[in-house]
This record gives sequence, C-alpha cells and structure tokens, in this order.
Amino acid sequence: MKIDLNCDMGESFGVYRLGFDEEMMPHITSANIACGFHAGDPIVMERTISLAKSHGVSAGAHPGFPDLVGFGRRSMELTPHEVRNDLIYQVGALSAFAQIEGLSLQHVKPHGQFYNLAAKDEHMSRSICEAILALDKNLILVALSGSKMAEIASKSGLKVAREAFADRAYHRDGSLVSRKTEGSVIHDPKRVAERVIRMVQEGKVQSIEGDLIDLEVDSICVHGDTPGAVDLARAIRGNLEGAGITALPMGKFL
Repeated sequence: MKIDLNCDMGESFGVYRLGFDEEMMPHITSANIACGFHAGDPIVMERTISLAKSHGVSAGAHPGFPDLVGFGRRSMELTPHEVRNDLIYQVGALSAFAQIEGLSLQHVKPHGQFYNLAAKDEHMSRSICEAILALDKNLILVALSGSKMAEIASKSGLKVAREAFADRAYHRDGSLVSRKTEGSVIHDPKRVAERVIRMVQEGKVQSIEGDLIDLEVDSICVHGDTPGAVDLARAIRGNLEGAGITALPMGKFL
C-alpha cells in the first residue's frame, strides 16, 4: 500500500514565522507551498522550495483567497474569471521559483476557504480545473475526498489526489468540522496515527457524530502549524511504516 503525506508550508510572511517547516519536512512527502495571497512572500517561497528540494519532498502550489489579514479563511465572492486568474497568478509565481531550482511543481491544493467552498461549489471547481488544465495538464489537483471538486476534476481529465485530514474532525456527510467548533482539531498523536492507519487500510473514519464514513484516500494532510505538529507527523510516519504502508509523493503513484 502507498500513501502521500502532505503539509501546508511556506506560510510565514516577512518577519512573522508560522509553522514548523524545517522540522516537518523530514516526515512528509509533499509540500503545499503558499503563493503570497493568503500567506507567504517571495523570500519565503524561494526558501521553502529550496527546503523541499534538499529533503527530496515534492513541491506543490497552495493558492488561496487574496486575504492576508484573514489568512485566507474568510469567504470571498469571486467571479469564475477571478478564480481562474488568481489561481494562474499564484501557481505561476511559485512555478518560477521551482524552475530556478530545477524542479517542476507536482500538484495544486487550494487553501482554506478557497478549498472549502470549492469542495461544494460546482462553478468554482470548474474554474479551478480550467486554470490548472491551461497551465499544465500534468499537475495533480488535491481535493477533499468525496467532494464536488474531486468529482469535477476527475471528469475534466485532471489527475486527482483524494485527500483526508489526519488531525481534523469530520461530519457524517464527509465535510470538515469548522475550526470554530470545539473538537475540530485532534491533538493526541496516538489517536491521530491510529485514525490515519484506518483511513489508509479500511477507507473509513469516524465522524464527530459517531458514524463511520467511507473515504477514498490518496494523500493525508498533516497540518504543520498546530501545537505538537512535529510529534504528530513523526507518529503518523512511524505507524505507516510499521504497518507496511509506503509513504511516497503522490506523483509517484497517481
């Protein structure tokens, strides 16, 4: 069995440091790198690409809403044309830094509320897919397992990595529990690692309501900015290897 471990990275800005990029990088296989709209800046983008290269981690773009103050977690009403061009702008910028390092981007994963809205919104999903196809049809789109975005991307001919979240609680409909809700983020390394093994081996996760729900999983997201993130990532990687599951960049098996 094979699985990708991805992490959101490069979300520092100027003198402000966010996340544990250096500490997390040895434990993951794919890095979602912020492109300057919700977080990140040219210096951080360059540094994170270089860091990923030095650890043999595949790099992908993590485009978000143009919302630095809200960290891309606030809803915005964008036209389909704005969605398309905002994504092209961000992926294009990160791709330039990757090119300088002799790398090609592996994937695109929308960030925050951009990701959450696209999971349910057909028009936004289509605009995202159109932008990626226009840029590079070989890019993989990372989408929430069971979402509208995953469905539309697959029908459009894009490669899709169906994503599950190691440390986030789920509702019975497969959507993520809002971060504003108590219990939405799980911090216990043992519990998180056990959830991941079940997701990969059985394709199931227990919802916050207590139901078992089905998931198709190609990539597991481990957040790098939560307390104890490094311990979580280390426990997940160790448990996967102990169960005979190989952690590989998604581009190696999709």
